[in-house]
Amino acid sequence: MTKTKGGFASENALLKLLYAGILKASERWTHPVQNWNLTLSQMAIHFPERLDKYISL
Repeated sequence: MTKTKGGFASENALLKLLYAGILKASERWTHPVQNWNLTLSQMAIHFPERLDKYISL
C-alpha cells in the first residue's frame, strides 16, 4: 500500500487506505483459501454474535 507514509492524519484515513488495499488484492485473488472451514469455525467460536446471522455451521 505505502512504504513512505509514517503516520496517518486520522483513523479514518488509515481505514480508507486499508480498504483500498483489500480491494486491490481481491481483484488479483485467484486461489481458494486453504483450510477455510477451520478458519471459519475458529471465527465462529471467537465471534459468534457476528457470524451467527450470516452463516450456519
